[in-house]
Amino acid sequence: MFSTSHLPTLGLLAGLAAASLGTAGTAAAASQEFVAIEHAGTNPVTDIGTAGDSTGDILTFSNEVFDAGNVDRIGTSQGSCVRTVVAVKWECTWSVSLADGQITLQGPYYDSGASTFAVTGGTGAFGTAAGELVVSPIGTDGKASNFDFRLQGV
Repeated sequence: MFSTSHLPTLGLLAGLAAASLGTAGTAAAASQEFVAIEHAGTNPVTDIGTAGDSTGDILTFSNEVFDAGNVDRIGTSQGSCVRTVVAVKWECTWSVSLADGQITLQGPYYDSGASTFAVTGGTGAFGTAAGELVVSPIGTDGKASNFDFRLQGV
């Protein structure tokens, strides 16, 4: 999703797989998992208030998203985050734009380890999407991340 000297990069994991989820007595709701890789691009932090990493700083980003093989560009991710706990986490609102529509996301991004975001909706093929996205950094250089989408209602 983003990368700065304070943040590892977020990224997408790749490969689209459809399955179905159902509950007794109701029609089955479709579920879908896909993985992709995101490459960090422009990820500036606007320093607000106290100099350096501080509560209220704003991170904006616009990055490219690639397939699981990290070969073909399949979309972009863009959004913003506000620093809520210094050196620990940001609160983010963002979207991933793919050929079949957009997926909107919200939640905390942690400076280290995996972060889980709520899927808050989408457009096109993802217009009824719910679920989550688990973002895990690839390596320690902050240049790429795995995105593991776990969607329901699509």
